[in-house]
Amino acid sequence: MAESAAAVHVEGLVKRYGPRPALDGFDLRVAAGTVHGLLGPNGAGKTTAVRILSTLLRPDAGRARVAGYDVVRDPVAVRTQIGLVGQHAAVDEILSGRQNLVMFGRLYHLPAATARRRADELLDRFGLADTGGKPVGRYSGGMRRRLDLAASLILAPPVLFLDEPTTGLDPRSRAEVWTAIRDLVAGGTTVLLTTQYLDEVDQLADRISVVDHGRTIAEGSTDQLKSRLGGDRIDVVVRSGDQLPVAAAVLTGIASAAPEVDPDTRRISAPVSDRVTALTAVVRALDTAGVDAEDIALRRPTLDEVFLHLTHTPTTDASAVPYDRKVTA
Repeated sequence: MAESAAAVHVEGLVKRYGPRPALDGFDLRVAAGTVHGLLGPNGAGKTTAVRILSTLLRPDAGRARVAGYDVVRDPVAVRTQIGLVGQHAAVDEILSGRQNLVMFGRLYHLPAATARRRADELLDRFGLADTGGKPVGRYSGGMRRRLDLAASLILAPPVLFLDEPTTGLDPRSRAEVWTAIRDLVAGGTTVLLTTQYLDEVDQLADRISVVDHGRTIAEGSTDQLKSRLGGDRIDVVVRSGDQLPVAAAVLTGIASAAPEVDPDTRRISAPVSDRVTALTAVVRALDTAGVDAEDIALRRPTLDEVFLHLTHTPTTDASAVPYDRKVTA
């Protein structure tokens, strides 16, 4: 991707807190008009990256541009191009939704009439027009987060940073926020989304960067990252736990890598290269071996499995990270 096509372009960002780096050569490119997910465990550096990109922190080294502006040399210009929604709602619970948006508009130096008009537009856009006159303290979690999103768009910025925006929300509220994000991107907004919820990036992201120990260790679409685990997988659930060793031996002879055995669920899972041939072979081999299978299924790897595979090194030991294993799909 050419830099001119990137809404966010990051090269070699470093940020240290004392002797330990929060970011240690972090790279990122986000295409305009897309949702790009930043996925990683606690302490991986996701929030630090967002704080640098939104000019709230200065990097110790490296280079970052947002909407064409350097975050160090042109921080004021960057701020005119971005919106930011953090992990906690930033709205006043005593004020109504409309009053909150008008207040944000006035803080952005909009004329009073313009701020009121913009507040009404955003309340309507985010499905809050009927509740805009109510105190925010009476809003549900999903409604507050939608109001947070609305507040970040007072100046209609082309780039929006969402730092774990659905943390603590119930499934219905999360779905409401997801819908709002999809609508924003459909309108041309670029979204950088940090999250620990794998289903969130699976649902929303066009491309994902997996971050660990302050570096990007893998990048690609959801399907591309899943294919790194060997494409399709076969899951076998046996009726009795004492049949697990025999079933595992059967799959070992057919699968493209060693099977994973879960004694608690009596499940064996293994990657296969030819789904139809492998499924037929497994069914016949299990029958020949006298294994009583409760269930046999073909499936794609989950993003959870990809995440665990890529970030298996504990984040407490920065020196142990195999940085040379970065994968770009």
